[in-house]
Amino acid sequence: MHIEPARRRPLYFARMNYLLALLPLLLLCSCGSDQKVQTLRLAHTLNTTHPVHKGMERMAEALDSISQGSMQLEIYSSGQLGSESQCLELLQIGSLAMTKVSAAVMDRFAPSYSVLGLPYLFKDRETAFKVFDGPIGQEILADGAAFRLRGLTFFDAGTRSFYTKDGPVRTPADIVGKKVRVMNSPVSVQLIKTLGGSPTPISFGELYTALQQGVVDAAENNLPSYFSSRHYEVTPFYSYDRHSAVPDVLIIGTATWDKLSEERKAWLREATRIATDYQRSLWKGAQEEAVAAMEKAGVTFTEVDSESFIAAVQPMYEAARKNPVQSGLLARIQAVE
Repeated sequence: MHIEPARRRPLYFARMNYLLALLPLLLLCSCGSDQKVQTLRLAHTLNTTHPVHKGMERMAEALDSISQGSMQLEIYSSGQLGSESQCLELLQIGSLAMTKVSAAVMDRFAPSYSVLGLPYLFKDRETAFKVFDGPIGQEILADGAAFRLRGLTFFDAGTRSFYTKDGPVRTPADIVGKKVRVMNSPVSVQLIKTLGGSPTPISFGELYTALQQGVVDAAENNLPSYFSSRHYEVTPFYSYDRHSAVPDVLIIGTATWDKLSEERKAWLREATRIATDYQRSLWKGAQEEAVAAMEKAGVTFTEVDSESFIAAVQPMYEAARKNPVQSGLLARIQAVE
């Protein structure tokens, strides 16, 4: 099922009508339970070939096994229940149990997530995982309770790079003046402004058409998402600037979490850990497969002058060190070895 939100009415009424349209279905299925079986619904915007979706399928298998069938996970992929922001709203009102969003989207609800969006933050993949899985990551996941959103885990989302229609990006000068699609995140918006571009928030599900019609000139994402979305068909230049390693985050609404028994919370945590390890193991292979397929399709892959990009974004770090939320977290992340 895909319900198209109202587009021409004021935003408040469009959102309310969207939620009201879904409410009858979701009240029946968001966390349907009896004494024997409890079903949790998880919705996301990725398609079924994406390694994050496959991680969620592994989570469903693990939860079924650990709970001996008394907890089930039902997954709605490909934006069937709405965009990332719409799914978060459904979590907040208790009409959906879980969703996957980019951590960059979460910084509108929980300020500590914003530090993860800083460009060139991690030395390497292993350091990023130490942060995500350690005390810093757990603190960030716990943030958001005031907005009825609780993080469960960080999935690997690789690194994000720019892709464009009319030739590769090699230096920050190639971003100047371009309309670049970004996630609806203050840090993502600020990155493009700092590089001299025009940031344009557009939902991921609408991006293919926006690129095709010239609403935006460029976008940025990781390789598996660039491939599975087929954005390479309309923007065939992918430039490896690797400006961000912002992870995906699995979120559960506190309306669902708070109703779970301690035993069921433990089952869910263990299934999540299994899914996270599995998803991360898939990521490298998914990147290699995506590149091989897109090279055959004629995509041009270009390495960039990384040092020029790192120098260009230093004003963002100067601002972060003055930010009371980001400064302490940034210092701790940079100390991780």
